[in-house]
Amino acid sequence: MERKATTPRIDPGEIEWTAIRAQGAGGQNVNKVSTALHLRYDIRASSLPEALKDRLLKCGDQRITREGVVVIKAQRFRSQDRNREDALARLRELVEDAAAVPLPRRPTKPTRGSQLRRVDAKVKRGQTKAKRRQVLDE
Repeated sequence: MERKATTPRIDPGEIEWTAIRAQGAGGQNVNKVSTALHLRYDIRASSLPEALKDRLLKCGDQRITREGVVVIKAQRFRSQDRNREDALARLRELVEDAAAVPLPRRPTKPTRGSQLRRVDAKVKRGQTKAKRRQVLDE
């Protein structure tokens, strides 16, 4: 279970955009027009709260480099505007996931009944295995 935190605002001035040509099939449009975009967002230099920066850097997402820069490549759509919206949505989703603080786990003890059932199952299993042993003639 997670505690939903308020989603922090991402400053558009902290995002660096680079237009590139999209990969894959698409014919002449792909070869001529740079519709794909690279979004680069430096987590360490951002205006996000420090706790959120730490959680983002520790989340282990493959889109985050060792230097702490989020790199998102958007090439799903044929227009640059729609790819820009797509990249921003993915960045927001990444930040929202890191903003959700997991509740600390409260350790619990197994019930007496569950302990007895576990031991009974182990004894029964041991008896089944004991019956498989070689019988020695005396």
